[in-house]
Amino acid sequence: MSMQHNNIVLVGFMGTGKSTVGRFLAEKLSWELIDTDHYIEKQEEMSIAELFTKHGEVYFREIETRAIQSIMVKSNQVIATGGGAVLAEANRVCLKENGFVVALTASLETIIQRVGGDRNRPLLLGKAAEIVPQLLQKRKHAYDFADYTISTDRLRIEFIAQRLLVAYRKQTKG
Repeated sequence: MSMQHNNIVLVGFMGTGKSTVGRFLAEKLSWELIDTDHYIEKQEEMSIAELFTKHGEVYFREIETRAIQSIMVKSNQVIATGGGAVLAEANRVCLKENGFVVALTASLETIIQRVGGDRNRPLLLGKAAEIVPQLLQKRKHAYDFADYTISTDRLRIEFIAQRLLVAYRKQTKG
């Protein structure tokens, strides 16, 4: 791992806690929190859901790759990525070369509980219980490239952050 940049990158399926853990970590480290979805919404001046509806997923994924490349040139950031950001190899390479990549996982039950009522998730179309298991299966190995993996089921955020920082410091020393 080259680690030119001090960045911690959170990847994982929707509802695994990337935004929540990201906020906590950024505060703890006094780093900037960058949520790639929010970053894209600001740049495009529309919501992710609108982007999907107006331009489709392919267009969105292209913008997402450009956004990730711009974000990853900086340092001292906690980056919370969109759930599908890791699907493109270019994104995985860029994230890993410029940061410590942490995959957050959660059980199917936890994910459905967390995202079930969320209207801002274009891929779910309000049918979380049906769609989440299919997507999870499809993306089963999408997060395997991460430097570190931790489950967020029934764990306190402080505990997750602490475990993650220990792993990060170990890796940056070596």
